[in-house]
Amino acid sequence: MPAQGGGRPRPLPVRRSRLPRPRLTGLGGGLFACASMLLVAGIVWLLFGGSQFVYGLLFVPVASATALWVRPADLVTAPISAPIAFAAGVWPISGDSGGFGAQVMGVVSALSLHAGWLYAGTLAAALIAVVRKAVLMGRRRVPRRAG
Repeated sequence: MPAQGGGRPRPLPVRRSRLPRPRLTGLGGGLFACASMLLVAGIVWLLFGGSQFVYGLLFVPVASATALWVRPADLVTAPISAPIAFAAGVWPISGDSGGFGAQVMGVVSALSLHAGWLYAGTLAAALIAVVRKAVLMGRRRVPRRAG
């Protein structure tokens, strides 16, 4: 693209494509995780007939995203809100509709039978939170050079 006046062409600005960097509070992270898992449960129920395997598989990225998007002051809430979100989302796809007791037993059974996914997502959220906290602490320790 020639510049006016016969000079050299100006370089085009470089635009970096990054993931969004929302900063959720602890409560916001928990609400995000619960709402996401309820949405995932609805999609799993519609498309996969309530497959607990697919639900668990999709839980790990939701827990990881929650740990990535929570603000640094509330990092401890990410691994706490992950299992709560798993339990909130497993309720619609847990099966039985034979009353309140049957619903509770369905949720308890789903939680116990798919504890591996629950642990995997919670562990992913905890590891991400620990690494983010270590990076933040490392940045504070590095002395800044003047000028």
